[in-house]
Amino acid sequence: MRPSRRSLLAATAVLGTVFAVPAPARAAEVPAAGAYFVQSAVTGLNAADSSGAVLQHNPKGNEDHQQWTLRPSGSSYVLESADTAGSCLGRSGDQARTVACTSPDAAWEVNSNGSDQYRLKVPGAERYLTVTDKAGGSNYPAQLAIGSSGNLASWYLTPVTPATLPMPAQDQRTLDQVTFLTAHNAYANGVDGGFAPPFVNFFPNQNRGINQQLADGVRGFMLDLHQTPDGAILCHDSCTLVSRPVALWVDLQRMVDFLKQHPDQFVTVFLEDYVDPGVLRSELARVNGLSDVLYRPDRTGVREHGWPKLADLTAAGQRLLIFTDHSRASDESAGLTRDSFGVMYQREWTVENYWSMGSGLGSSDWSCYSRWYGADTNVPLTRTEPGFRPLFVMNHFRDATISGTVGTDNTKLADRARRFCEPAARKKPNYLAVDRYDLGNPASAVNTLNTYVYP
Repeated sequence: MRPSRRSLLAATAVLGTVFAVPAPARAAEVPAAGAYFVQSAVTGLNAADSSGAVLQHNPKGNEDHQQWTLRPSGSSYVLESADTAGSCLGRSGDQARTVACTSPDAAWEVNSNGSDQYRLKVPGAERYLTVTDKAGGSNYPAQLAIGSSGNLASWYLTPVTPATLPMPAQDQRTLDQVTFLTAHNAYANGVDGGFAPPFVNFFPNQNRGINQQLADGVRGFMLDLHQTPDGAILCHDSCTLVSRPVALWVDLQRMVDFLKQHPDQFVTVFLEDYVDPGVLRSELARVNGLSDVLYRPDRTGVREHGWPKLADLTAAGQRLLIFTDHSRASDESAGLTRDSFGVMYQREWTVENYWSMGSGLGSSDWSCYSRWYGADTNVPLTRTEPGFRPLFVMNHFRDATISGTVGTDNTKLADRARRFCEPAARKKPNYLAVDRYDLGNPASAVNTLNTYVYP
């Protein structure tokens, strides 16, 4: 959280007394001394010390030498490594390097760039810490550089331990302040029907059917959707050789019926979507009462004014939000967009971290970075727009669902959310997506996150 102007002025006065030096220029716009991640505003990745080189790496909490302590030094500032005393983020020629904190090459002017962003400027020169560009794509090279003051020189100084605010009263909470328990591959449960070809079906992602998931408090549902002669069918990877597959409309009908019986509840569906838009539209038309509960953020000014209060949505009966991961561009080429019949394009409304923490056995990777970051796309977890903050989908599962591993992973959900993924996205997760939600009590993590707001 960016400190208030009053607290910054107070901190500046105290630090000026302690260090007996003149206050740096524009001190009121510089964050208070403390531990930060130096996070690219373009990629969302963090500056990390890599054996003396400073590279951008996937955000990884207190691992991987990504934490830096900001403090005044004379009329400038230094960023000292939290792992190596006396070693600071600095420069050597045109490259970012770690150097002795006493070196002139460790000094930076910290200038506000607006929107809680900063530029780290070399004192006395128009040179800045910057991400290096890669022509023709967004998968920027890892080595950080010293260059010009363009867009790539914009940084967040993200607190390692941000201050939080108490959760607003129940009737005042906006949708983006609430966290929902979410079932990854909710359909792949072996209870409602078949979901995968032989052998793959030995590893269900969930152990309870959709109706039981709803009764247990699951409010987000991730569904894989494939096109067959029978319509839009829920299958993992392929519907070939799947016995008793379930159609999308069947599970959506379960959700709509639940919402009609529980008028104070809100449900979100995430479609991993491999069907033509016309097929999806026909499938949704089979769901009785869908239009009565469907929420259309594209028609209510959310992008201009932010997310509404959850209480207002439930009062209006707008209680089912459906996302697709399909490409808008490909639908426009086909002549029918999914949002024309109420299915929102997920990349326009959410951010989401990469889905895998590793295989089903062994150690896990807790790094938290965008699922949509690569050579041809760049949707950082930190993405914001004026007046609008995307919802944050936090994936917390592995390649294969092995009950012993899942149970242990789910007990660590709140810890990973707080120390790794919240700083990476600079926001609280709105959807905690897990396998086997019946193991490891992930609902307790949801309850914990619903006690505070990440400003």
